[in-house]
Amino acid sequence: MSQDVRNMMLEDSKDLLDNVEASTVAQECVKLKQKEDEIANLEEQLKNKKAEADDISSRVIPELLAEQGLSEIKLADGSKVAVKKEFRCTLPKDEVKREAAYQWLRNEKLGDIIKNNVFVTFGKGEDDKAKQLLNLAAENGYEPQQKSDVAWMTLTALFRERIEAGLDMPSDVFNTWIKDKTKITRK
Repeated sequence: MSQDVRNMMLEDSKDLLDNVEASTVAQECVKLKQKEDEIANLEEQLKNKKAEADDISSRVIPELLAEQGLSEIKLADGSKVAVKKEFRCTLPKDEVKREAAYQWLRNEKLGDIIKNNVFVTFGKGEDDKAKQLLNLAAENGYEPQQKSDVAWMTLTALFRERIEAGLDMPSDVFNTWIKDKTKITRK
């Protein structure tokens, strides 16, 4: 932090701090800002290292093994290196696309994986009414809120099953990806 900023902090704090040495507070603020900057820098470095590791895991090693016609190898230390396909499928965040995804699941007779959650909001002091069933809430003038969802792990399992069975899962309706993933099993 520059000397000017430190001086400005000291000047601003003179009226506010009677019992605390203003320069001590300013020094600690400088230390805090430095630590926050260090943390941000380390987080960026970690993000970059993770991206590098992901590239080696999903592209470099799988390509090297594929060139040799292998999907796994054993290293001299007894570790096993294997390349497997990793699948991921999630619902879109956009509500129109999400509804299209639900409709696709229902059309494919897969609607049973859709969770249907119904919520009723009660006001203060209405605990006794909250215990009533959903249809009683509607009769009493409450408007239930409904939300559908499919757990991403369930959707991913379905996606994997369908792809492995030679069936499609439309990527224009769902967020999907398949990539190689290297797994090292240490002895």
